[in-house]
Amino acid sequence: MINKSEIKRNYKESLTPMGVYQIKNLVNGKIFIGSAKNLPARINRHKFELKFGSEGIAGLQSDYNKYGEENFSFEIIDELKPKDDPGYNYAEDIAVLEQLWIEKLQPFGDRGYN
Repeated sequence: MINKSEIKRNYKESLTPMGVYQIKNLVNGKIFIGSAKNLPARINRHKFELKFGSEGIAGLQSDYNKYGEENFSFEIIDELKPKDDPGYNYAEDIAVLEQLWIEKLQPFGDRGYN
């Protein structure tokens, strides 16, 4: 017999952290705000692209080349909690959460890379 509460619990536990992350230049304080359904994978992708010079965010790549890996931090700043519905589409929730953080932190011009 299938236990619905166990299925829900397993579903919630199987989701990777999703939400909003920040990449921060520790030298000049500039930040990049992004979001993802799989935060660890997205952060790892940024690290890989920066290391090999293929990051699509030109200013971020330029500063990374100038200041080096040790002068950048990568952190999750907000996570979405999983819903009970396994078919729930988190895309809109993640986009709204990212926009809220962008409005709050204003990572533009001299303040950021967005």
